[in-house]
Amino acid sequence: MRVDNRLEVETRQITIERSYTKYAQGSVLISCGNTKVLCTAFIEDDVPSFLRNSGKGWLTAEYSLLPSSTHTRNRREVSKGKASGRTNEIQRLIGRALRSILDLEKLGEKTVYIDADVIQADGGTRTTAITGAMVAVYDAVQACLKAGTLTENPIREFLASVSVGIVNGQPVCDLNYEEDSKADVDMNLVMTESGKFVEVQGTAEQNPFSHAELNAMLEMGQESILSTINKIKTEVGVA
Repeated sequence: MRVDNRLEVETRQITIERSYTKYAQGSVLISCGNTKVLCTAFIEDDVPSFLRNSGKGWLTAEYSLLPSSTHTRNRREVSKGKASGRTNEIQRLIGRALRSILDLEKLGEKTVYIDADVIQADGGTRTTAITGAMVAVYDAVQACLKAGTLTENPIREFLASVSVGIVNGQPVCDLNYEEDSKADVDMNLVMTESGKFVEVQGTAEQNPFSHAELNAMLEMGQESILSTINKIKTEVGVA
């Protein structure tokens, strides 16, 4: 058993509260165990300069850890003058992930803006943010379809994300902070409902891992992600 009494393949409980804020077209408070992330999605009539007059849209993301989200207070990055390398990496990851399931031509010359703000961190903030952003984007698209500002649904399929790793020599799924801080291997997976990988980020933090261990992590990650996708599709009523 693990520190929180889960089995190796067991993920933490996921809860999703939709329409969490008033003004965003899509807003979700997603909780994965003790990790909580507020994800919002706005769709606006503009695109980056490189896409003007192309007929294609775009999706971009911003990510932040709120000051009281961790054990010690984080300074807001605006007070530091620039985003950290970690923040930039995660923002690009969220953007790449969600763009992979959008038909940018059906979106038209609009931009989907995702904001993922971690209000409580206990491991897996980036993977939780991606899963929550998926729901926020879905709700934003539905709001635009209802309002007539979109005529076609640009979402090709759903996706979700989870962390996997090797802790004390054992492959495990959905690492909390305590596990992540001592993991031999840390890996983040993003996968679509059709079973295709969008992102595989894996690093041996202490000990290198074998091909068999990689396969074990991929298999438990796939099982977890497909289960999560079924959950969020049921939540939004398209299962």
